[in-house]
Amino acid sequence: MRSQGPATTPTAAGADTGPAATGHPAGAAPPGAGGRGALWLGVGVVLLALNLRPALVAVSPLADTIRDESGMSAAATSLLTALPLLCFGLLAPVAPRLGRRFGTERALLATMVLIGAGTALRMPDSVVALFAGTVVIGAGIAVANVLLPGLIKRDFPARAGLMTGLYSMSLFGGAALAAGVTLPVQQASGMNWRTTLACWGALALVALVVWLPQLRTGTRVAAAVVRQAAHPVRGLWRSPLAWQVTAYMGLQSLNYYAAAAWLPTLLQDAGMSAGDAGWMLSFSSLLGIAGSFVAPVIVGRRVGAGALAAVGAVLCAVAYGGLLIAPVGGACPWMSLLGLGQGAAISLALLFIVQRAPDARHVAQLSGMAQCFGYVLAATGPAVLGAVHDASHDWTVPVVVLLVLLVPQVVVGFGAARDRHVAGTPKA
Repeated sequence: MRSQGPATTPTAAGADTGPAATGHPAGAAPPGAGGRGALWLGVGVVLLALNLRPALVAVSPLADTIRDESGMSAAATSLLTALPLLCFGLLAPVAPRLGRRFGTERALLATMVLIGAGTALRMPDSVVALFAGTVVIGAGIAVANVLLPGLIKRDFPARAGLMTGLYSMSLFGGAALAAGVTLPVQQASGMNWRTTLACWGALALVALVVWLPQLRTGTRVAAAVVRQAAHPVRGLWRSPLAWQVTAYMGLQSLNYYAAAAWLPTLLQDAGMSAGDAGWMLSFSSLLGIAGSFVAPVIVGRRVGAGALAAVGAVLCAVAYGGLLIAPVGGACPWMSLLGLGQGAAISLALLFIVQRAPDARHVAQLSGMAQCFGYVLAATGPAVLGAVHDASHDWTVPVVVLLVLLVPQVVVGFGAARDRHVAGTPKA
């Protein structure tokens, strides 16, 4: 990623300015810690990110057991997996306000408390408690989703690409870990499904302990940065660039969650065993770790962000085409390509949020906007794809729908990749 210089002053509301800059106020030292402090902060960010998927993804491998033992219908079980996405979208606009009110460090600590509390809340033998705990977990993740990109922008301005790569890699890593080990752990230990789900709260506890020192270091941020962050911005909703970033976030999220929900079923319908189909999805997530880390690191060095967005979409397109032709025989290479393409897409979506904003305050607002619309759109993906399958009685049309959606994803990806800034005016 190119080295970035001092921030420019935002222009009129809704204007898009360029080229990109770091966003520290004139005369203010970058607030990020140096040396050992930066390393500890980076470890904290990685641990926070590792917690943003496992407590939710762990439900999928246990879905049949949950449905059988709780008596829930298939629709209710599907709602259990869709509910967090709605939380991500609907609560995203609230996160910047919480960050301004309580401070980013304290708000992020609270997200780990919510995730841990939510996992504990799901332990009683109650369907109501199961859904309530899921909502609490979704609320914690929704706030962290929005605030972490702003913290990366503020504290790692010269290493935004690397930290975004580590952040998105941790998201995929946490999802792959939960998908791959939840069921084997439950079978090996003999624990019931409620206790198995609650075990993921231990990871939130570890992150909470590691993050605690940031409550002290966060108070040493330059006073000018604190004053600037105290005021929200307005005008982003009139920015074409902000909407391109939002559309890219939404389309890649829809693609990811729709594929994750139905590809195991597609493979089973083609003749693969349920266990192997589940492992294929986990394998794809493992490859997504590599794609999510490499993409933001090489942006600006070897390939442009727009070209990389196109490459990621092409990888996904080849994978979908292969699944139509040889879903079982070629499942391994197809799922590998899909993981790499989806990993690159999610990391670029997060990187666009960081790079297209001039400072941490704008990042929080842009992140809230992009994730609000993005995750609400993503929540419709599995249901729409399932409806298309029911109407066509085949997987060809649903996969073609995913292929077609890659076209606008590439178009808005090129728009979001422009080396410019969204800009808004401070709200007094």
